[in-house]
Amino acid sequence: MKRNLKFILALIKMKLSHMMVFRLSFFGAFFVDGSLFLIQILTFQAIYSQVDSIGGWSRGEMIIFIGTFSMINALNMVIFFFGVITIPDKIKNGQLDHYITKPVSPLLRLTFENVNPGSIPLLFLSVGIITYGISLLEITVTPLRVIGYIILVLIMTVLWYDIELLLRIIPLFTVSAYNFSRLEDSLLDVSMKIPGVLLKGVFKLILYLVIPYGIMSTFPTQFITNTLSPGWLAYGCGIVILFTYLTGRIWKLGLKYYKSASS
Repeated sequence: MKRNLKFILALIKMKLSHMMVFRLSFFGAFFVDGSLFLIQILTFQAIYSQVDSIGGWSRGEMIIFIGTFSMINALNMVIFFFGVITIPDKIKNGQLDHYITKPVSPLLRLTFENVNPGSIPLLFLSVGIITYGISLLEITVTPLRVIGYIILVLIMTVLWYDIELLLRIIPLFTVSAYNFSRLEDSLLDVSMKIPGVLLKGVFKLILYLVIPYGIMSTFPTQFITNTLSPGWLAYGCGIVILFTYLTGRIWKLGLKYYKSASS
């Protein structure tokens, strides 16, 4: 464990040194994602200027929802996104061989080798959005509830990682995962614009169970606003445990099917 931690810190230090040479790429993700979420806020502000609520959700709740999704997205971008998205190409061109033959866990290295500190400012922007949403609701948020919210956000970040990784290791079993990437983009687009509580029928089944992006921002938002039932809280934690277990098992199974470029 100690050796893995030292290895992760070394990867981060090396990545930071490289990114500071190319400063535009350092902050590129922040400007792109930050602009996207600000545009979304302005869109909902325009909608709420005409109505009091959407599906029972007030303006403040929707702002918190957007800020929460922005925060989970920022954690994703900072920690593992740029590492995980390279996995299909590394499988295809045989570069995965270099990771499997090293003494360090290949998944650990793939996950953390492309950390992107340039998205850290998006975390602060997200906190600002969430704080603004809470002020609109005029609710009292206790320190214990804030701690619970933070824990739930971190848990949902793990869920995002699990799903993202699952969709990227499909080439270990098939030729291409392109169509799955398109599906992921579509589901994420829906999940960042529509709270899960507004979903119905098959869409709710897909986004709450099959590919549960729909709960990632919805559940923390409901928790901080004291509208998440204990049953749904337990369900959310259970889903994360299930997907983390499945991801680990499928990754190990996929490595058994992986055909080395040298074979």
